[in-house]
Amino acid sequence: MKKISFMVLASILLLSACAPNFGEQEEIVQETEDESKEKAIIPKYNISDSYYKMILPFKPGEARGLVSKQLNTRLDIDEFETGLMRVAQDTFSPDNYVYQEGQYIKSDVIRSWVSRKKTGEALKIAQAEAKKAGKEYKELGLNPALPEPANGAGLEELNSENPIYLAHMLEHNYLIRKDETAELGGVVIGLAMNSVHYYKQEDGYAREYNIDRAELLSKGKEIAQEVINRVRSTQGLEKVPITIAIFEQEKKSSIVPGNFVAKAVVKEGSRDLGKWVDVDEEYFFFPSNDATSAYRDDAQMFNRFKSDIEEFFPNYTGVIGKAFYKNGELSHLDIEIPMQFYSKAEVIAFTQFVTGKVMEYFPDYIDLEVNVMSTDNQEALILKEPNQEEPTVHIYK
Repeated sequence: MKKISFMVLASILLLSACAPNFGEQEEIVQETEDESKEKAIIPKYNISDSYYKMILPFKPGEARGLVSKQLNTRLDIDEFETGLMRVAQDTFSPDNYVYQEGQYIKSDVIRSWVSRKKTGEALKIAQAEAKKAGKEYKELGLNPALPEPANGAGLEELNSENPIYLAHMLEHNYLIRKDETAELGGVVIGLAMNSVHYYKQEDGYAREYNIDRAELLSKGKEIAQEVINRVRSTQGLEKVPITIAIFEQEKKSSIVPGNFVAKAVVKEGSRDLGKWVDVDEEYFFFPSNDATSAYRDDAQMFNRFKSDIEEFFPNYTGVIGKAFYKNGELSHLDIEIPMQFYSKAEVIAFTQFVTGKVMEYFPDYIDLEVNVMSTDNQEALILKEPNQEEPTVHIYK
């Protein structure tokens, strides 16, 4: 085995101080959504091929903060955003485009779109309020209305027949550089759909309605067409190419995030969704029966790695992994190892042992991250990129 180089970090502060120097920055003139122009900066270097360079100064999206209120878990929140960037790369190459959070679809608009349609007394009140303000009421909710109970129908029955499908939507802007300017070159829109609808009965008891993949996709594609129609009526988005993708969020109790399941590309100036394409991505937790059933060889590989650690280190408390599969192949594996340590020498010895096992068991083509944790702190970090001969290892002091 090749010699592994260890970098011992004095503190998190030292780690920050050793961050890469991004060198000179590129100044450009950015055309904004109101057709004005302002100076902006593009960093010279990108930190990873998995990300886009981002326009500076950073502009928060118009819907900033809404995602945390609409999605079930932190895992879903992170995957919805970063997964949408991954979807974008198939249409808007990071070599030619830079990223900016969505600047066109306002937060109040998104709130109105993810709400239920109104009916009965609620509809009458909304119509009366609009008339009083001298406006015509326009229905914006994209989720089914919850009709008033009739013929003895209970709240449980109404909720199972009229679940909330659309949990949230997210806009990303991708700017293309032209000489010394950058202008909007593409938009990517994510629709986060519920796989489980949560509601309460009239007696206050919580209930769940499971939405299967076929139903989720059918409703998602229907909603996507209406979203495209509305987006084309938004100033600044009348002609820009659009990619729209459907995200299936996991249930609240899940220990892995949801994933994107389908996408469609709308050409410049068009409202036609064209052909939907399946997105083959999924997450699995190791060890688990689901992972063993779906990817037996990978599950057994992980279990052998886990067994070796159990055999040689008595203070071991468990090894868990989160695996990301793309097109049926293991692409990324995050491993967390909680341990009880009594000395820094023990941390170093354990990290050396784990690094050796990482090189022994896991294939070169995957992106791997191992976090070694004690009760209070992170003790070590092992990173290995695809086809990297030697992993990068940090031991925290």
